[in-house]
Amino acid sequence: MNHKKILAAGATALAVVFAAAACSDTGTDTDTTVATSPTTTSATTTTDEAAAHNDADVMFAQMMLPHHSQAIEMSDMLLAKQDVPADVTALAEQIKAAQGPEIAQLESWLAQWGEPTAMTETDHDMPGMDEGMNDMEGMEMEGMMSAEDMQALSDAQGTEAARLFLTQMIAHHEGAVDMAQTEIEDGQFPDAVEMARTIVDTQQQEIETMRELLTTL
Repeated sequence: MNHKKILAAGATALAVVFAAAACSDTGTDTDTTVATSPTTTSATTTTDEAAAHNDADVMFAQMMLPHHSQAIEMSDMLLAKQDVPADVTALAEQIKAAQGPEIAQLESWLAQWGEPTAMTETDHDMPGMDEGMNDMEGMEMEGMMSAEDMQALSDAQGTEAARLFLTQMIAHHEGAVDMAQTEIEDGQFPDAVEMARTIVDTQQQEIETMRELLTTL
């Protein structure tokens, strides 16, 4: 009788041990799943967001870089001159203050996307790029100053320099607005599209200001 009781007690003890082990394994698996799933999802989301750009975004950044750089060069030329009306020099300072940080941001995006800061010849061979390239190149030629234009600004002085700067910068801004509007329509990278909207708003306002300043010279 005592022997049977001992065997029954032993069997019960083993059942308790196996049940505890099973519960322990199940809990470990659940904890691991809960801990790792959010991290994996977050990493995937971040990667997807970083990759969410298209050819229009790249073209916008590569074209706007030299465009902004020339605007700053034109502003520096004017600011180095004497006897330029204060309202015009203030506008030149404003243009530099706005476009300098945008240049840094454009360069940062291109680095993030693994793209060069200047468009290469191979870009012309990309499917669907020819038409867009022609459009953007036309805008660049329309807005960018020629070497002769830049020399004329360099040689001008005083009120003549102010008048020439305003006339050239209006055309320059109009080219930038055209490129920015193309990015708004065709771009995919949210921050680049937002910058394009800012360029349209800011530079259109500056165009109106420059037209008003011209009437005072």
